[in-house]
Amino acid sequence: MNSSFLKTARASVALLFFIPILLFFCDFADVMPDQLSHLLKIQVVPAMLAGSIGIIAFLFLLTILFGRIYCSVICPLGVMQDIINRFSRRGQKKNKKKRWFQYAKPKNYLRYGILGICAILFAFGIITPLLLLDPYSNFGRIATNLFRPLVMWGNNLINWGAVKAGNFNFYHVSVYTITTLSLIIAGIALLTTGILSFFRGRLFCNTICPVGSLLGLLSRFSMFRIRMDESRCNHCGACAKACKSECIDSQQIRIDTSRCVTCYNCLSRCKQQAIGYEFGWKKKIQKRIEIDSTIQADLSVKSGTGFSRRTFLTTGTALVATLPVIPAWADSRPKDSTKLTPITPPGSLSLDHFKEKCTACHLCVTHCPQQILHPAGFTFGLGYAFKPHMVYKNAYCNFECTICSQVCPNNAIVHNLTIEKKKTTQVGIAQFEKNLCIVHTEGTDCGACSEHCPTQAVKMMPYKDGLRLPEVTADLCVGCGGCEYICPVRPVRAINVLANETHQSSRKPEEEEIKHFEVDDFGF
Repeated sequence: MNSSFLKTARASVALLFFIPILLFFCDFADVMPDQLSHLLKIQVVPAMLAGSIGIIAFLFLLTILFGRIYCSVICPLGVMQDIINRFSRRGQKKNKKKRWFQYAKPKNYLRYGILGICAILFAFGIITPLLLLDPYSNFGRIATNLFRPLVMWGNNLINWGAVKAGNFNFYHVSVYTITTLSLIIAGIALLTTGILSFFRGRLFCNTICPVGSLLGLLSRFSMFRIRMDESRCNHCGACAKACKSECIDSQQIRIDTSRCVTCYNCLSRCKQQAIGYEFGWKKKIQKRIEIDSTIQADLSVKSGTGFSRRTFLTTGTALVATLPVIPAWADSRPKDSTKLTPITPPGSLSLDHFKEKCTACHLCVTHCPQQILHPAGFTFGLGYAFKPHMVYKNAYCNFECTICSQVCPNNAIVHNLTIEKKKTTQVGIAQFEKNLCIVHTEGTDCGACSEHCPTQAVKMMPYKDGLRLPEVTADLCVGCGGCEYICPVRPVRAINVLANETHQSSRKPEEEEIKHFEVDDFGF
């Protein structure tokens, strides 16, 4: 098959995945269809956490058939790295040499060590290391915290220019940072992957990414793969220079298929037609030397070269040693004592379920119309790092909204949450503190919390001197935060929603009898 066609087809399909996913994350005006969330459900880690056996089997079968096509077509972080690398190789001046890739030995102890650590912790229900390295989740955090604000600034710039020209078809939007820590984490992820891809192509995918390492194990046995013909190869190295995975050793005439992401860049570079994408299971008549790079790396370690066990153990020990520092630093910051447990979104079932399933991709954060879902950082410990929780500082949870459950790709927020079911899903219970209420402290009437309660859980009861204080009926409260949001007391509000670690079902409010009045004159 024509090499240019393969390369163009691969790049086109990759953009068909990447552009809708990017727009879906950056959609601040809610114009993109929710059906685009299905593209996110075929990502490896979300599918694993959602228990989507069919999707996982499809992705594994795709890898066994065609190699790591997932990494170069479906994975948004992988496509983003290709775009960055593409720009890094454009615009060179004539008096400067163009930068090329070169073959590099695989760092197998590091890549498979990280995969093993993530797999072992995952088996024990600890997914924090996995979500920190998961390519999809990292892309989600980058798109949410960096790209989305840039799109909003671009919108405001267009709006400013349009208003100057007398066109009022655009509108200004408020650009905000959800949390400073989430912005920093997204910046670190973009800086790390950006620098590695700019100078070393797919080094992140073939060294740090656990998904790349997992699929690399399968791609070693792929049915179709890039192969080299000894009889035609003249060791010119053109294919190795074009290989962004740095997995082609043109001198030894071998390809490390575990690192090859099937980008087809090497095919068009070879002028001898010595390299091609072909059926890899058939026996060759000509003698071929195909030593797997994994074995070669082991030999190099034994001979004293390459990436040693000592280096891996030193790196791993340093990583493990730094893990307790992060939550310790987080715990040293001041906290609101009324919010010691995160309030998880309706449909997340329980704190344990949400911690186990959520990868902190922040898709629900971007699509929440009330913007009450905020990344937690390390506020609730390392196990809840960067996962969203409900904050009622500037808004409350809409009584008839289930958007977060519709867009969640990994079933951390279950998809079968109907509006009727949500109306009786109790994520927390409002707690009233009499000593903070302005009715008690200032002797003035209020009742704002009762007026904003959609379930009649907060009612005003007689207090003294004609004043009334709120009283919470716990089994009617759903924890929507309407009362907390509207409470005028600062900094700690007089009524706060405290989380249910396991979501409960509330009682439906009884319909009050409608009273009919005869209106005289103008009804005053």
